[in-house]
Amino acid sequence: MEIYHTLNRGVDKRKIFLDNQDYFRFVHDLFEFNDQDRVNTTFYAFNKSNDIASRNIKRKPRKLLVDVLAFCLMPNHYHLLLISLVENGISRFMKKLNMGYAKYFNKKNKRTGALFEGRYKSILIKNESHFTHIPFYIHCNPLDLIAPEWRERRLEDYGKAEDFLRSYRWSSNMDYCGEKNFPSVTNRNFLLEYFGGENGYKTSLQNWLKELSMENFKDIVLE
Repeated sequence: MEIYHTLNRGVDKRKIFLDNQDYFRFVHDLFEFNDQDRVNTTFYAFNKSNDIASRNIKRKPRKLLVDVLAFCLMPNHYHLLLISLVENGISRFMKKLNMGYAKYFNKKNKRTGALFEGRYKSILIKNESHFTHIPFYIHCNPLDLIAPEWRERRLEDYGKAEDFLRSYRWSSNMDYCGEKNFPSVTNRNFLLEYFGGENGYKTSLQNWLKELSMENFKDIVLE
């Protein structure tokens, strides 16, 4: 089993998510394009619990390209933690995801040209020490929006930071903490088993944030 951290950002670091509709659409695409077969992106919407739901259109079950272990969407970039389930699964998934979202974004905003700065970046998580850092790093990225000093371990209010992360809609952190957000998008079994369930994950995240040292994993953050 090989785990990859992937990232892509907007061309010239431009915003790729302009409103909640864009964020919802990308989360939708994370689910919808994770299929070996050709897909029709009109099939799915969000139900009242904000999970992916069918629009009363029957379709055969997806044949997954990847397991999405974790994700985080930021205004001008995104992070994914992926396991390939078939040959070239990650490259096939990323191509469908980037092309599909860019087509939606350009049509919505009446623009043409590249949305992303180029081919996505990807790095193999080679050892356990890196593996224990990368899910938390991905999920803590939203702190850049309210307390960018977290990266230098200069947070003054850890409780406020943790509350913000638990309420940030556009990542898989809420689902890992046991608060249903977009549960159909990710396969959380592997990470939750490793970190000791939802409570173990929350405790590990709290400890990681307080003991953070970017030097321990700076070669896998892709930024």
